[in-house]
Amino acid sequence: MNSGEKWFGMGARELALQEEAQALATAVADIAAEADALSVIHPGMRDALQKSGLAALMVPAAYGGRNDDVDPLAVCLVREVLMQASSHLDSMFALQGIGSYAITRGGTEEQKARWLPQVASLETLAALALTEEQAGSDLKNVATTLVERDGSLVLTGAKSFISNAGAADFYVTLAKEEAGLSLVLVPADAPGLATAPSPELIAPHVLGEITFDAVELPPSARLGTPGKAMALVLGTLAVFRVSVAGAACGLAAGALTEAGRHARSREQFGRPLLRHGPVAQLLADSWIDVEMARLLTYQAAAAAREDAAAALNRSSMAKVAATEAAGRVVDRCVQVMGRWGLVANSPIERYYRQARPMRLYEGASEVLKLGIARALCDGLG
Repeated sequence: MNSGEKWFGMGARELALQEEAQALATAVADIAAEADALSVIHPGMRDALQKSGLAALMVPAAYGGRNDDVDPLAVCLVREVLMQASSHLDSMFALQGIGSYAITRGGTEEQKARWLPQVASLETLAALALTEEQAGSDLKNVATTLVERDGSLVLTGAKSFISNAGAADFYVTLAKEEAGLSLVLVPADAPGLATAPSPELIAPHVLGEITFDAVELPPSARLGTPGKAMALVLGTLAVFRVSVAGAACGLAAGALTEAGRHARSREQFGRPLLRHGPVAQLLADSWIDVEMARLLTYQAAAAAREDAAAALNRSSMAKVAATEAAGRVVDRCVQVMGRWGLVANSPIERYYRQARPMRLYEGASEVLKLGIARALCDGLG
């Protein structure tokens, strides 16, 4: 189950990055379970990620990053390793990019210079505020409004189930105005902005509700062109959607490692579980699922490295394939481990709970399949 294969753009630099991520994963092993049980930022996990320097992958080199531009394959490879170690760590890493990429692509030089170096160093936590109570995948239905009044922008509305809400230092926020949908950069300390915890999830996550009570912002808070926010939103998805697939591959591989060790050491009816045919089938099917998902994920991430927008459909396919595979794999692994797979807060039980939300966030499988089917039929001429 070693992911260090030289395929789809994998070379010495990528293998070294995997080793770097693995060193971080090993360093946080003793606090992973504790962090994964929290719905607030774990300070030890943040400190470890900050010291690793991996958050610098999320911004261009001109603003403190590692590469000339954000590299989808690099992000994907790191998330694969980090998710296997800790969902809390994976989320913290991913959100630095997801929350800041619109600044990278649509921000002014002043906005980039102020915020991106702090994102790279993890001095600042980022968040992207899109989802609302009545607007989940249907972003064109957002009700949060942005109006110009007396030389200021006034933001009014609410966002729901926002990752990093309550912890972030800024929120890249989607709102509608006369020109259409727009993005604005809202500092967390802006007067009129308030946060509250979202309902607890089956797999704890730093998640919150945000209200904007006539928050006044300068015109310079805009990101990109008024009414053209969807280009920046889609740009963010194009770069980071495939990284969810990478995280799902890491989760599935982690679950399979736990089940494989159990099947090799646990004896029933006078022989190891591994030598019982039905158990062997569960393990073999799971390894096949992991490797098929990884193959498509690396291919999609390598394509996104070349042209993220053109590769979005392939990234969507990878996200669906890997997250659905992860669900199948962890279910089989729990079955292999029997009662040991049900022990609360054990690695396999944590994987089981963490796998389920992945089929929903950043595009539910069914929603993504609509776009994939349209792309297929459009391509038939």
